[in-house]
Amino acid sequence: MDSMYESKGSVFVSVYTLPIMTAFIIFCILGFLLVIPWLVYSYRKYGYFSFWASIVFYSFIFYMLSALFLVLLPLPSTRNTCDFQTPDTIYYSLRPFTFISDTFKSSSIIWTQPGSYIKIFNQSSFWQATFNFLLLLPFGVYLRYFFEEKRYWKRALALGFTLSLFYEVTQLTGIYGIYKCPYRLFDIDDLMLNSTGALFGFLIAPFILALFPSREKLMAKAEKMQKIHLVSPLSQLLAILIDYIFIKLTFSFTVGLLTSSGFAEMMYTTVGFVVLYFFLPLRWGGKTIGTNIMGFKLSNLEGDTPSWQAMLKRTIALYLPWLASELVNLLSHIKLEIESHFYAIHVWVTMAIFIFVIIIWFALLIHALIIMAKKGKRTFYFDFVSDIIPMKR
Repeated sequence: MDSMYESKGSVFVSVYTLPIMTAFIIFCILGFLLVIPWLVYSYRKYGYFSFWASIVFYSFIFYMLSALFLVLLPLPSTRNTCDFQTPDTIYYSLRPFTFISDTFKSSSIIWTQPGSYIKIFNQSSFWQATFNFLLLLPFGVYLRYFFEEKRYWKRALALGFTLSLFYEVTQLTGIYGIYKCPYRLFDIDDLMLNSTGALFGFLIAPFILALFPSREKLMAKAEKMQKIHLVSPLSQLLAILIDYIFIKLTFSFTVGLLTSSGFAEMMYTTVGFVVLYFFLPLRWGGKTIGTNIMGFKLSNLEGDTPSWQAMLKRTIALYLPWLASELVNLLSHIKLEIESHFYAIHVWVTMAIFIFVIIIWFALLIHALIIMAKKGKRTFYFDFVSDIIPMKR
């Protein structure tokens, strides 16, 4: 993974800081986009929100992005990388253990003088080899967490080698043709050190993972949660959010392609509320798209499908806060001349509704926090007013 033309300026900043910062930016974007899919997966798999499983999932994404960008960045300033190389440039090194000879060849280490051994830390070849060894060491730790048992060490070694080979081929092909010539070497030593690092991480992982909950404990808690009929509050909110996102997506790919009118979107969303939160659960045994994905249904106190009166109350309770917010949005887009007789009325009405909406959403936030603190022992206001109980299927 050696660069074929490194600048002599701030090497540490360009080689290490830039890739990690780039990975962090991509991670933030990707992490945000994956929040809802991950929560859905987490609730369906474990039956609850696992903080530790989330840490593992998101840290693995960040690590894989960092490892990839450490291998590929910084990128050349031009696609025609051949201009920076001589015609006889060799793009690969197939002799193993070259890093050892390179380290000692350029050093003044004397084997009979142990005091000179410290000079090895001044050799760039040593640090390059160390980096390649450490690059996939965390990958081995993650594999041990996923595979759990030591007997899978051959599988971990093979996966470490495969990932390292992917990195090397990506470099040898100039990121698969994006650059006309490779800008980093394909090095057999990198394959060896990466694979060994992954295996070493797999073997020492128990000492690291002992500090955290095991997968067995997570699954044991998941089995216990599956026996509890209470639906977690966050799961209920996710179901409502999924239905709402579905309404917005269908608008964007249908009516939204024909008009950008805010009023048209408001009317479409209103119809969507009626269809998804009212008619659909009545016809589908108390399930909406969101509740079906999250693995629960809506029922009355007797455990049957709620009546249309109950579903209507629930739909209205969900609809009104959204409607108030939309009214503020519509009023804010009305433009009146300051000389108009209605200008002052418009300003005061808009401000009054705006303050009212803020109070509503603040109250709903406090309400949601209280319900989540009760861990499903109390129902949300929209289920309370309609005597509806979310139940696991």
